[in-house]
Amino acid sequence: MSKLMIEISGLSKEYSGKKVVDGLSLSVDQGELFGFLGPNGAGKTTTIRILTTLTKPTSGRVLINGFDVVENTASVKAEFGIVQQHLSLNRDLTIAENLELHARLHHLTPDDRKKRIAELLDYVELTDHADYLVDDVSGGMKRRAMIARALIPRPKLLFLDEPTVGLDAQTRRKVWDLIRKMNNDGATVFLTTHYIEEAEALCRRAGIIHHGKLIALGQPLDLRKKIGMIAVEMQSNGNGTQYRYFPDRAKASEFIQGLPGTEKVMMRESNLEDVFIELTGQKVLGDQR
Repeated sequence: MSKLMIEISGLSKEYSGKKVVDGLSLSVDQGELFGFLGPNGAGKTTTIRILTTLTKPTSGRVLINGFDVVENTASVKAEFGIVQQHLSLNRDLTIAENLELHARLHHLTPDDRKKRIAELLDYVELTDHADYLVDDVSGGMKRRAMIARALIPRPKLLFLDEPTVGLDAQTRRKVWDLIRKMNNDGATVFLTTHYIEEAEALCRRAGIIHHGKLIALGQPLDLRKKIGMIAVEMQSNGNGTQYRYFPDRAKASEFIQGLPGTEKVMMRESNLEDVFIELTGQKVLGDQR
């Protein structure tokens, strides 16, 4: 039986009487790569803040590797590293100096600092850019430097909050490879993302949150099966695009053959965004707050 790295039970958080997180319960196994999906305002960031001890819950309980986030804050902080969505490197320092500063904050000895920084620069493929100022490297390099910094104390759990936001497709895939590498090396990864293809490519399981509630949880393939593996898009004048879902291509083809022929029709495989829209009526990249 797998040991749990994250246990969330009945978690709620209220601001001015409004529940931002509402009765959330889920668990993440040690060594799992878990995706946490939802639009802006769904409660993702608040949940991360609670898991990382930055915000106290209104009710409910959270354990990180067995430690309560409210009662055992110091122990919890020793378990995880975090890579935030927004750039948090010191722009007046080089990449190596940023890692050096973080290593000092974690009280590594001079010899350990030197060795660990060299290891991590190699790990994220930034050895040749160690002496570059932060503003002189690409967005992808900045993101990899932030990941290296988070890995300095060898955390068992890594929180990645929108780790590839703003990156081009090629750079995003390089970061995906690094995330897989960290997970294969034993780190539990809790990933929040807007990018549906990112969750499908990386995560063993995904949870979808909407209005603070967990509305779906499971392996991406199983979540797709619940609505149908094949999507049919129908575009007609004045009515926008309509969607229908079917268990297989044969059923979808049978449906298409029965259409009047006045619509533009496309058949494709369904994805997690289809699951989300079917459950909520809203796109993951929606602008709802």
